[in-house]
Amino acid sequence: MISALIHVAMPVGPDAVDQLADTLGALVEGVAAGLVGDAVIIAPAHDPSIDAVAEATGATFVVRSGGTPPWSDGAKAARREWVLCLEAGDVPAEGWIRTIDRFIGTARPELVLGRLRRPHAGLPSRLAAQGESVIGVRAPRAGDLVRRDRLVASAVFTTRLHPRRVNVRLNRG
Repeated sequence: MISALIHVAMPVGPDAVDQLADTLGALVEGVAAGLVGDAVIIAPAHDPSIDAVAEATGATFVVRSGGTPPWSDGAKAARREWVLCLEAGDVPAEGWIRTIDRFIGTARPELVLGRLRRPHAGLPSRLAAQGESVIGVRAPRAGDLVRRDRLVASAVFTTRLHPRRVNVRLNRG
């Protein structure tokens, strides 16, 4: 089982709740299949509408501490060995449950990071991802499947990690 970490970058934005609902709705299939065990919603500030969504869905709501990356704060509240980092609005494409289940089921203990495809990310993000495939990754981003203990220990990785591609596409809801 995995925990889903969902970052809401702008909780007061007009589409924040709709984007969060799209992502949580897509995860319901994973819950029913026994893959997703819990969800953690991370936002930079407390917002009553986000809090209401979290309460209605049984997710944990975490307010980000300071300028740290959101994934570390969310991982502290997560309950599973693997966490899937998502931005509000990310929706996994068909077949994601089987592929992620196979990935975590066959991952060797030294494997820490898997990376899903985010074709909707801007050009700078896509170029950075190509460079990271060569030199390695220093910090997780949305679309990463990471062992929880590595995120709890630090918001950045102590050594550059080479992500293993997970053949799952994340769309925008």
